[in-house]
Amino acid sequence: MKLYRPAGALPLLATLLLTACASLPPQEPADTAHDLQLLADSENLTDGRGRFREIYCEVLEQHGHDLPDYRPCTEALRYVGPENGADGQPVDLAPSTANYLVLLVPGLGWNCFENWLDLSGSAPAHVARFGYELRTVPIDGLSSTASNAKIIMDYVAALPEEDAGRPLILIGYSKGTPDILEAITSYPQLTARVSAVISLSGAIKGSPLAVDASQAMANMLTMVPGSSCEKEDGDNDGVASLRPEVRTQWLAEHPLPATVRYFSVVTFPEPDRVSWMLESSYLLLGERDARNDTQLIIFDQIIPGSTLTAFVNADHWAMAVPIARSHSLIGSTVVNHNDYPREAFLEALLRYVEEDLRANP
Repeated sequence: MKLYRPAGALPLLATLLLTACASLPPQEPADTAHDLQLLADSENLTDGRGRFREIYCEVLEQHGHDLPDYRPCTEALRYVGPENGADGQPVDLAPSTANYLVLLVPGLGWNCFENWLDLSGSAPAHVARFGYELRTVPIDGLSSTASNAKIIMDYVAALPEEDAGRPLILIGYSKGTPDILEAITSYPQLTARVSAVISLSGAIKGSPLAVDASQAMANMLTMVPGSSCEKEDGDNDGVASLRPEVRTQWLAEHPLPATVRYFSVVTFPEPDRVSWMLESSYLLLGERDARNDTQLIIFDQIIPGSTLTAFVNADHWAMAVPIARSHSLIGSTVVNHNDYPREAFLEALLRYVEEDLRANP
């Protein structure tokens, strides 16, 4: 990877830390591109940002104007040094014929507040128009990565017979990515079916915010009105799975299967794209590194050996949790930068991954 040379990991914690004392974060270092290059060299990353930008810009302009939360490509993505991979080839916007089954594994506490979110399913419905079927794996939002890895395996094993021969693309959001990585390293029968793993704001190396957090904090999500999660349902150990020492040790001890392609999407908001409710955790995490998405430092969101796909100008919630769409008052006040063109982004992401898999079978 040639660049310029000069980890929902914890959506709950943002609320819990609103009253925490935190100084203003330092200015973003000027050497982010250089630091990224060092990481790319040490972890064998491939830079695919240039080609993804071409695809995303085309999707936004051709389809995005009629979709929610449109914004120009230059505002939807962040530029972190020269981007490689652009080839200037036309972007194929025809429906996919690859018959991929896309499985989304959400993050910590997801099933606790999914009813409150009143998800419209607009992103899955949009990509279905272009031949991509997306389903959500019902993991236990309060459980560990090991427990959820078993749920992922069992879910795939129980797929209907008509899905038996379909290649799988697994998308993990926040803690969902470590859940996926544990699943494909633990269950070879699952790995054999997986073509690609995509990390969205993935807590690959954990979050420093988890160090001082307790499971009791996460369990407060069971009290959300309409919550469908219970702490007795799983092993009740989700927060511990997100601690940096746990995640880095796990990565050191578990080589990822080489038969799977990996893609990393990093959320890296401009300061004016951080919602008010997330500012406290943004500032607190900023005492360690200003380059964060309110829950994860950007370098901790990248799977070793993956293709770096994009730096997205959105905070941790805006990437995948559409709060503002279902709760307009909250969206206009405390979660005031939750808008993002998720439908167009998901379409562009799946088109990019399919193109890459076709070129690198």
